[in-house]
Amino acid sequence: MSLSSSPTSSPSVLVVGSGIAGLACARALHDNGVSVRVVDRGRVVGGRLATKRVDDRPADIGARYFTVPEGSGFTSVVEDWVARGLARPWTTTFDVFSADGTRQSKSGPMRYAAPGGLRSLATDLADRLRRDGVTIDQEHTVEGVSDEGVVAGIQYDNVVLAMPDPQARRMLGPDSAPAQSLHRAEEWEPTLSVVATWPARHWPADLHGAFVNGSSVLDFVADDGDRRGDGAAVLVAHTTAEFARKHLDGPENAVGEVVDALRTLLAIDEPPSSTLVHRWSLARPKTSHAASYLVDGHLAVCGDSWGDRSAVATAWESGTALGTALAPIESRSRS
Repeated sequence: MSLSSSPTSSPSVLVVGSGIAGLACARALHDNGVSVRVVDRGRVVGGRLATKRVDDRPADIGARYFTVPEGSGFTSVVEDWVARGLARPWTTTFDVFSADGTRQSKSGPMRYAAPGGLRSLATDLADRLRRDGVTIDQEHTVEGVSDEGVVAGIQYDNVVLAMPDPQARRMLGPDSAPAQSLHRAEEWEPTLSVVATWPARHWPADLHGAFVNGSSVLDFVADDGDRRGDGAAVLVAHTTAEFARKHLDGPENAVGEVVDALRTLLAIDEPPSSTLVHRWSLARPKTSHAASYLVDGHLAVCGDSWGDRSAVATAWESGTALGTALAPIESRSRS
């Protein structure tokens, strides 16, 4: 797609990004009577609600789980998912492994997971939007967005960039005023997600997930069979940002070291029967924005870096708040 100096007019909103923030924004816009279209360069919806099929089962390789903040509008969405069997309460307890090898259990809020993988939740949001007449185009690349809200020769009332800040910056011009408010790539942390499958479980039965302190390789480990509820002998390891930076150009070369660290941590004698690695160059922001979203003229940005902490619920709340905020602007522009 390219920019045009003589744009045609389209009294609507274009949402670029079909992760949970973009889908939530589109839902709020549609529910407020705004014409909205969603586009995404990816083959499927979900963004970092990512799921890969490994040995004919889904394994979550992006977001680890999600929580529901007290008083959040996200509550009703999650309750509906749970009622329909799309989401499930997973655990309130995670382990913490220390550098000296000690293991402690710590309780916290309920973490939720999805039997069909977290991407299935984004798919549900997208399917409902499509049934309501909202167009969602996958494998649709946007090459640039002008500060005036022009994309591929079309003038939109608003263009929403529902994505990590560095990706949004790349879509804007080098002198774009809104871009100056967005974090650069060095202000985001990468990670590698490694899925390791065994013929049978070789780790404690009460392991749900574990934070790993003092490791140069591992940051978090999830028992994916426990998470999804099918009991499969599958672990998903998320590496430290420092380790990931060393292997962004060749993540497949890091799998052996990650597996070795996993086996040492959990005293697993046997090697896995299969592995898969996924690189996340922009996994999470080092710091979050204080505001829930950005609106600057015709451009807007939302996502999980806009709120108290980077989380699935934050992304949903950011997109919903932005869509609700843009609706009156859109209504006035058409009156």
